[in-house]
Amino acid sequence: MSMLLWAAGFPAAETLLDSWSPFALNAIRFLLASTALLTIWALMEGVGPILRARWGRAAVVGGLGFGLGAYLMLVAQQISDPVTVVIVATTLPLVAAMLEVLLDGRRLKTNFWVGVGATVVGGFIAAGANPQMATVGLGALIAFAATALFTWGSRAAVVDFPDLSPIGRTTLTIAGALIVIGPVFAIGYALGLAELPVARFDHLQAQNLAVYAVGAMALSQLFWIWGVGRLGVGIAALHVNLTPFYVMIFLFLMGTSWSWMQAAGAMIVAFGVIIAQLDRR
Repeated sequence: MSMLLWAAGFPAAETLLDSWSPFALNAIRFLLASTALLTIWALMEGVGPILRARWGRAAVVGGLGFGLGAYLMLVAQQISDPVTVVIVATTLPLVAAMLEVLLDGRRLKTNFWVGVGATVVGGFIAAGANPQMATVGLGALIAFAATALFTWGSRAAVVDFPDLSPIGRTTLTIAGALIVIGPVFAIGYALGLAELPVARFDHLQAQNLAVYAVGAMALSQLFWIWGVGRLGVGIAALHVNLTPFYVMIFLFLMGTSWSWMQAAGAMIVAFGVIIAQLDRR
């Protein structure tokens, strides 16, 4: 569910970037997502957990892992294309595995590496085996940095806030990112370094913002943190490689042609996810 919702944000972001800068779009996205999540958290658990939360640590985890990570992802998409960003995102399982080895002392079994390899290969195939992958340059490097930050932030959201529920962890880190992003954007706007879109705000922009902020961030992140808490970031990260297939479905619904090669890649990814989890009870 998390990856399906996240994938829906790529076509929406592609349309919004025609009139929004990555800086402004990232700020409004976190504002809308934080508002939705804080409302849900307060309704579910009351205001007590919100007031007692470790907001200082949340600003660090959210600001670096999700705030900066999401901004770099937008920059990468703007200077390259959604396919490049999705392909680079397939490296997330490798980054997640490295973090679990380095920070958690996890010993990875052979079937895990087989599963990781299958998901990476399947991710490339599902993305269309882009022949320019070796030369996409700056966009790919920025997307990889965003992927690494997002992976670290996902692990920290679970490890650093063990007493919180999934909705609490999600809201705290997303709102923590807004604590950092909001003032930075406000200062940039006051100094003339950031600007709001000049295009007229219409129902299409509102629809895309709702998909991009509430669906592809607030709800997607909630499902993601919930999954990481139950599976660990290493296993959960394997599902990221299904994102190219989901993006393909959304593009198909928007009128592009269907690719059986991408569908085959998605099947390989699903096989890899199953293989990697064989050692789990």
